[in-house]
Amino acid sequence: MTSTTLFYIIIAIIIINFLVDKILDALNAKHFNDALPTELQDVYDEAEYKKSQNYKATNYKFGLVTSTFSILLTLGFLLFDGFEFVDNIARTYSENPIIIALIFFGIIMIGSDIITTPFSYYSTFVIEEKFGFNKTSVKTFFLDKIKGWLMMAIIGGGILALIIWFYNITGKHFWLYAWALVAVFTLFMNMFYSKLIVPLFNKQTPLEAGSLRDKISAYAKTVGFKLDKIFVIDGSKRSTKANAYFSGFGSEKRVTLYDTLINDLDDEEIVAVLAHEVGHYKKKHIIFNLFASILLTGLTLYILSLFISNPLLSQALGVEIPSFHIGLIAFGLLYSPISEITGLIMNMFSRKFEYQADDYAKNTYKAEPLITSLKKLSKNNLSNLTPHKAYVFMHYSHPTLLQRITNLKK
Repeated sequence: MTSTTLFYIIIAIIIINFLVDKILDALNAKHFNDALPTELQDVYDEAEYKKSQNYKATNYKFGLVTSTFSILLTLGFLLFDGFEFVDNIARTYSENPIIIALIFFGIIMIGSDIITTPFSYYSTFVIEEKFGFNKTSVKTFFLDKIKGWLMMAIIGGGILALIIWFYNITGKHFWLYAWALVAVFTLFMNMFYSKLIVPLFNKQTPLEAGSLRDKISAYAKTVGFKLDKIFVIDGSKRSTKANAYFSGFGSEKRVTLYDTLINDLDDEEIVAVLAHEVGHYKKKHIIFNLFASILLTGLTLYILSLFISNPLLSQALGVEIPSFHIGLIAFGLLYSPISEITGLIMNMFSRKFEYQADDYAKNTYKAEPLITSLKKLSKNNLSNLTPHKAYVFMHYSHPTLLQRITNLKK
């Protein structure tokens, strides 16, 4: 195989991926105006349903603009040897392969983020503002960007530097050391993400004593679940959309409730949502996802180790001097179809796990408050209640609202 053939394969993968996505988006958009199923007719009144349809249509059109811009930028970068241009800039600063790679990725990542910032700004301050979701200040928006860049530089740069160091020392066996590094980092982040990373962006305060905490504690006791750490996060700092999540293991396990969730739902509904989260823990979904992620990372790194030394990867992107960082970009583009397939499989597991967590909540608490909480959250988020089946299959990590309610009523 020649580098030219590989180049055209990369172009074909990018275009096919884009077209499949746009076809799915168009199929989904055709169902925006469908009549609501009988079971969901109490979610929206007529005015709210029109607002939700308008929100979906607005995001669909905006998504077309952003994704078209993104693919044109990517194709332009490939066709006009953008990677070689950036690689040459990085090489003027150092001859050390690790420093070259860090400068190269720094330029690519921050450059692409700056180029797409107007789109995220428009999404936040025009679309989300128009539909009453946005609570982010301009200052918070740009501070989040800067913090994100710093984290990417420190954490992402540190991991990348170590992986290239392993590669330079151990050659094709680097993937084993890289896998061990990523596995340890993944475990560490699962344990301490809420303690170390979240405070950089949000305030977390323990849920104060009162009827809600008492009801949560009473439920936790009935299912033999030790839960001392219940935190409230100031999600309303950025959006009116609500959420809750579970993190950590052992003594570090904690539940985090968005302040918007506490405002939107009554105590019974919050306990039901919590029962669903406890279900994920009790059914070992968190451990499954963690180890599946680590195994997939190992598989990806092993496949990478088979190809990374081949100069064809760098040459396919128009770069004559073979290097780990250029090979990594080419591999990432070529690997994306496999990544799509593994993502699909993980989504299928995720949807199955959501049913199991719902069943756990229904059997250990009550189905009705979970149903009403799901309806309220869908209404407050202007969710799409009539998605296309193919779109759900390809993109949804959760079953649809109708599927979840049907299951909960069994």
